[in-house]
Amino acid sequence: MKTQEETNFGRIATAIHYINTNFRTQPGLDEIAEQVNMSPFHFQRLFTEWAGVSPKKFLQYLTLAYAKRMLKDSQATLFETAFESGLSGTGRLHDLFVNIEGMTPGEYKNGGEQLRINYSFADTVFGITLVASTIKGVCYIAFTDDPEAELTLLKARFPNAQYLQQTDVFQQDVLHIFTQNWSQPNRVKLHLKGTDFQLKVWETLLKIPVGRLSTYGSIAKSIGLPSASRAVGTAVGANPVAFLIPCHRVIQSTGVFGQYRWGSIRKQAMIGWEAAQAENNFILPNTQLQDGLI
Repeated sequence: MKTQEETNFGRIATAIHYINTNFRTQPGLDEIAEQVNMSPFHFQRLFTEWAGVSPKKFLQYLTLAYAKRMLKDSQATLFETAFESGLSGTGRLHDLFVNIEGMTPGEYKNGGEQLRINYSFADTVFGITLVASTIKGVCYIAFTDDPEAELTLLKARFPNAQYLQQTDVFQQDVLHIFTQNWSQPNRVKLHLKGTDFQLKVWETLLKIPVGRLSTYGSIAKSIGLPSASRAVGTAVGANPVAFLIPCHRVIQSTGVFGQYRWGSIRKQAMIGWEAAQAENNFILPNTQLQDGLI
């Protein structure tokens, strides 16, 4: 006899298979819930608990992935992409990309063709740092032991953008963090590409004080999704701006520091360095996520 846990897993597996198979018809909540013999209300709650996102958001992710493949791997127009993805028109395709991908379908298709990115390398207390910026703000910060490889990763994010190795005022404001006591902090502007969920998580990370730590579970609760710790962890790992968006201040609930995109040893060093700076009233600059995301 199956346990309730096994029964629920079977329902979720069936629902996911149905969404995967029928996403091009954009099935609604009632239709999906009917496949697993549940009321829409109870199915929505169960699915969100298991998957970390609602059935609607899961469907949007699948639709977006399909649309991205069409735009990237074929010469399909935006209208053809919308039609083949099961969307009613290019307006819905546009909204889907902006709300989840943080850019328009056209911007995704051209790979940042109209975007100019300045970048520079600098020696900081945590090693060589790559900082990149657009005309709206900082879009990328990474610590690296291999500058050329890190630059390649940056360029892969926006393969058609124009890149120029030069330092601008946005980069200078960031690099000053490692050498100044921000008793009167300036405003640092960020120009980021991310989903609504990622941006919500990153904004929450900005609220963790210097010298303090948080957990994935605590962040999930603070954004109103207490069961989404795994999704929060994915969003934290996707942070494109090292240190300034302090993903290094997030640890496991057991107290283990855990992995870090730029090295677990560096994460431990950063936490220790900040703890020492906090004793000297070190204050980070006011960081602002810019509108008009990349």
